[in-house]
Amino acid sequence: MTDSIMNKAATMEIPINSNGDTGTLTEDDSLEQAAKLQWSLDEKDLQQVMVSGPNLNETSIVSGGYGGTAEGIIPTSSIKGPAVHYNAEFNKRIPVTGLGSNMHHSSSSSSMTAEETTRGVAVEKLETVKKWGLNTYKCTKQMISERFGRGSRTVDLELEAQIEVLRDTKRKYENVLRLARALTNHFYNMVQTQHALGDTFADLSQKSPELRDEFGYNAETQKLLCKNGETLLGAINFFVSSINTLVNKTMEDTLMTIKMYENARLEYDAYRSDLEELSMGPRDAVAMARIEAAQQQYQVQKDKYERLRSDVAIKLKFLEENKVKVMHKQLLLFHNAISAYFAGNQQQLEQTLKQFNVKLKPPGADKPSWLEEQ
Repeated sequence: MTDSIMNKAATMEIPINSNGDTGTLTEDDSLEQAAKLQWSLDEKDLQQVMVSGPNLNETSIVSGGYGGTAEGIIPTSSIKGPAVHYNAEFNKRIPVTGLGSNMHHSSSSSSMTAEETTRGVAVEKLETVKKWGLNTYKCTKQMISERFGRGSRTVDLELEAQIEVLRDTKRKYENVLRLARALTNHFYNMVQTQHALGDTFADLSQKSPELRDEFGYNAETQKLLCKNGETLLGAINFFVSSINTLVNKTMEDTLMTIKMYENARLEYDAYRSDLEELSMGPRDAVAMARIEAAQQQYQVQKDKYERLRSDVAIKLKFLEENKVKVMHKQLLLFHNAISAYFAGNQQQLEQTLKQFNVKLKPPGADKPSWLEEQ
């Protein structure tokens, strides 16, 4: 019994009061103090948790252990960090939720604003898709009705005739352009052949003394033909370039406007048919609201249709004037250049090019440079 009490007494703390005197403890108190100290020492990660976890405003170091006096307090208020409470009984940290509430409020407010903005954009896109789908449905319905002869369509006979003439003219001009390009390629090959033949005749005139004069005459003739051929090629290339601009730019631009006009005409007829169907239905409050909305949409489509119809009429008029002016100049150039070349009139051929401001490219200008070939 005495040994047991002595062992227990050896493991317990001896409290020291402010005067340095030891206090007397009973056996039960000693056992309680020893158990508390042993329990605290058995916590394996107590030191790690106290270092990495809680940052208390002040730490008390008591010389007398648990239940000692409050002397020897070391203030640690200079240590910064988030305020947390440490519950030793459950070995976990409990954050103080009162701190940082302003920051949480501001972050939640900004997130709500961003969410509202995103929702507004999504609603706007949904409305756009809804309108597009409704418009596509009405136009498809109108197009099918016209194809099967069940629906009526708005027709401007005079304008439709002009559009058909333009499309036929464009097809014919595309054929002229194709043939002119073929002529250019064939004539270019012929000029290159003449150039090679002239060089061969000139070389033979130097190596064949007995036929020097004959080879020399032919070499000079081929060189002259080659020079005139290059001049004619310049005129033909100018002709092809002008026709290409007229067909693939000017006419194509007008046809794009015509396509927009035809789409507007289809939309106009679709909304017109929709308004007519609603007008023949009942006249209650809901139907009248629908009729009023359909009337507004019909008016918008009608204004768009009339505006594009006016644009098409103006462009067709200017295109016809421009076409006559351009083709008059180009056909005269083509005729004069071809006639002068085959008549052997070099001066007339050069004068024709000066008259129409055609500038010849130097030989080899179309070939890529040696840097581009690498």
